[in-house]
Amino acid sequence: MDYKKRYEELLQIILKANKEYYTEDTPVLTDREYDNYMSEFLKIEELHPELVTPDSPSQVIGGKTKSKFNKIRHAVPLMSLADVFNEDELIEWDKRVKKEIDNCTYVCELKIDGLSINLTYKRGKLVSAATRGDGTVGEDVLDNILTIKSIPRSLKNDDDVEIRGEVYMPIASFNKLNEERIKENKPVFQNCRNAAAGSLRVLDSNITKQRNLEAFFYHVPSQRFSTHEQALDYLKENNFNVNPNIKKVDSLNDVLKYIEHATDLRDTLPYDIDGVVIKVNEVSKQNELGVTAKYPKWAIAYKFPAEEVTTTLRDCIFTVGRTGQITPNAVLDPVRVMGSTVRRATLHNMDFIRERDLQIGDIVVVRKAGDVIPEVVKNIPERRKNTIPIEEIKTCPVCNSNLIKSSSEIDLICPNDLCPARNINSLIHYTSRGAMNIIGLGERIIEDFYNMKIITDFTSIYKLNERKEELMELEGFGSKSVENLLQSIENSKQRSLENLLFGLGIKGIGSKTAKVLAKKFETIDNLKIQELSDLEVIEDIGPILAKSIYDYFRDEGNIKLIEELKDLGINTSYLGEKEKNNDLITNKKFVITGTISEYTRDEIKNILESYGGNVSTSVSKNTDVLIMGESPGSKKEKAEKLKITIWDEAKLKEMSDIFTKFEKN
Repeated sequence: MDYKKRYEELLQIILKANKEYYTEDTPVLTDREYDNYMSEFLKIEELHPELVTPDSPSQVIGGKTKSKFNKIRHAVPLMSLADVFNEDELIEWDKRVKKEIDNCTYVCELKIDGLSINLTYKRGKLVSAATRGDGTVGEDVLDNILTIKSIPRSLKNDDDVEIRGEVYMPIASFNKLNEERIKENKPVFQNCRNAAAGSLRVLDSNITKQRNLEAFFYHVPSQRFSTHEQALDYLKENNFNVNPNIKKVDSLNDVLKYIEHATDLRDTLPYDIDGVVIKVNEVSKQNELGVTAKYPKWAIAYKFPAEEVTTTLRDCIFTVGRTGQITPNAVLDPVRVMGSTVRRATLHNMDFIRERDLQIGDIVVVRKAGDVIPEVVKNIPERRKNTIPIEEIKTCPVCNSNLIKSSSEIDLICPNDLCPARNINSLIHYTSRGAMNIIGLGERIIEDFYNMKIITDFTSIYKLNERKEELMELEGFGSKSVENLLQSIENSKQRSLENLLFGLGIKGIGSKTAKVLAKKFETIDNLKIQELSDLEVIEDIGPILAKSIYDYFRDEGNIKLIEELKDLGINTSYLGEKEKNNDLITNKKFVITGTISEYTRDEIKNILESYGGNVSTSVSKNTDVLIMGESPGSKKEKAEKLKITIWDEAKLKEMSDIFTKFEKN
């Protein structure tokens, strides 16, 4: 991939999103999508610092301000908060904090889904009210803020101070507003946050007044307080609305309990929240932690997972995977889930369709599995009208071959090894990150190259250097992008054996099994001569996978392919560290939880795996050992109930001959 081209693409996406969010109050991307783009953008800047400019989104907090309101400069920059989306990410943030400061406490607050506001009081009188803007300069919306009766016009003392909070629209006000707009044939607001933002930034304050906005206040950017708690008390004393669901806690475990409570509370509140904010309580420790160019290090926002939405299932189409497996896919009326528009969702197999009684025309519930992959959860039977059953197909939708049942009798299979769809998906899998990691051969390019007969199989990928001039004549392929592609192909030759085994697409062999085989046999030549009985005794392989591996290396076409790949210079040996043995670790199953001061999770995972251990993310009856640091959460309780061995940091120190710093291994 041309990193400069991708950088420019990401820059335009982020600038557009900033404008939509900060300036126009009509965000299209979700926070998660925005963060994914920003993460990729920052990674490119890290690798190529020459691209960074003073006005890069990595150096600027928010969006630009409009000219219809007076601009106003914040005395202290109004920064955004970094987001986390799960317990593990929150634990890592806590660990980073604890590395720099000792003995801090946290304050947990509900994350109000509204619009940031910065009030300025001079000699105790309210003189301005600014939006976030770009974090340094906002827009003065004082006339509109004065329509919110709960906001104090003056303080008890003649203080010069900035007060920060969130303007929001109560759910009841939002529903009433949209009902009125429907009657007037006006477009409705998508959510309470957009409605609040639009209402606060209209030129006519009489319109704002009719919208019944409210506000909570949560921060005083002043060094006059020694703790965040004291700042909140100051706000209460001066009659600011402070959310009642704020709690000081002493540990990360208490933070996790607060998040559970907030999750349960969410649906009962008269206003929208989209997460929880966690702040270091002690101001001196906040100062010690400092800030990045964009975020304070002493605070974090935990975001709730996506909500479910409904839409109509309009059709079902069947696609063919690299192994020939047929997958039914729902064609949906476009619907926004987590801010992105979903039009397709997997239906897995016909059993899935039958179990959920899905029919074309159904109103269905859709969510994003893992917040990424669209999934149809269920239908709504009471809304079913004039639907059509989804019929099982008999022939391949691409090559028209008669389909067969898989050995499990669950999936439909296209048995034609020459099916174009199977071949294209095999090539996509081979070039993927977990396999040969060939950057520049995305799904669409592979499909185009296959149809143009530029790439026909794995070996033809490594002969593209012979067609360099032809590639440069293709639309979208300049000399630089072709050079980058050919270099990536050349780099892929040095991938380790487990990447090649995974990329070959041996039935049932995922990345984990590929690594087990690579570590055990070290070369592909050693692996291909193994008897079935030798493969069956390997832990986690079993008779079905063993038969699949054995059959693969008894196929003359596969053996010929491997020899051709070797002739082309592809590495067929395991490049990792040779396996060590330790009775406490080898063949044992581990789970890691909590904050461990001496190691990162990846360091522990790599050490365990180097001794033949297996690391999982969840505690079960098959877990042998729970490795536990501070604030372990619910995993400790579950391990104790199941009477699973627990190693704390003291135990790790006892095992210093093994758990030395990872860089020594």
